[in-house]
Amino acid sequence: MSAVAIAIVALGLILASIVCGLFLRSRLPEAHLSGDSKEVIRLATALIGTMAAVVLALLFAATRGSFETTNSHVSRLTAGVIELDQLLKEYGPEGLPLRRALRADRDFMVNLIWRDGASDVSPIRAVAPQQTVLYMLRELKPREPVQSSLQARALQVTTDLEQVRLILFAQPPDSISKPFMIVLVLWLMFIFASFSMSANANPTLVIVLFICAFSAASAIYLIVELGQPFDGLMQIPSEPLRQALAPLPAS
Repeated sequence: MSAVAIAIVALGLILASIVCGLFLRSRLPEAHLSGDSKEVIRLATALIGTMAAVVLALLFAATRGSFETTNSHVSRLTAGVIELDQLLKEYGPEGLPLRRALRADRDFMVNLIWRDGASDVSPIRAVAPQQTVLYMLRELKPREPVQSSLQARALQVTTDLEQVRLILFAQPPDSISKPFMIVLVLWLMFIFASFSMSANANPTLVIVLFICAFSAASAIYLIVELGQPFDGLMQIPSEPLRQALAPLPAS
């Protein structure tokens, strides 16, 4: 489910709890909402509100950190692809077939990481081993020390690229636990139901509660969105990796 859909569902549930609280306010005897009962409700609401605030802060910090880490992996992958292409260019004419294979691998990596709507993409490319960049690099026969140095560095960069690619492929599409989010929404429903039971309904109260509910749903949206780095409105863009390599002349 997308982050927008989750936020809308959360907002709907919180608004439903507000309506339920307003309804209970008009039906319960005044003794249930005053005196010691009111004090207990206030303390319980404060306790759950504190728990919810701490959980929201921790979730946001964790998902933000995970998002930034994933973004750095993508930047590292893009930089590695550019460096490898430059090394192969400096190697000479023998590196041209490898540069073509690198562009095909680049397209495969983009489709693999961003999934392109597919959830069953395999991390293993369906090509013969002899057509992979790593195999072709190992088959190169340097004629001079400079080419030997370039080949060694290119092998190192290629190995690093493979590791980063598999790390990004292993990135879960949604790193937020669903039971965790369900419990958080239930806490928020209780909090807002208690708020709506604290005073008689009036336009100002309804507007303030709606704004607060919308803010809570927005916080949930941000957390879920950051937990889906390759999907949604705030996803890590694939354009830098797609456009990292200039087209080769046809020959």
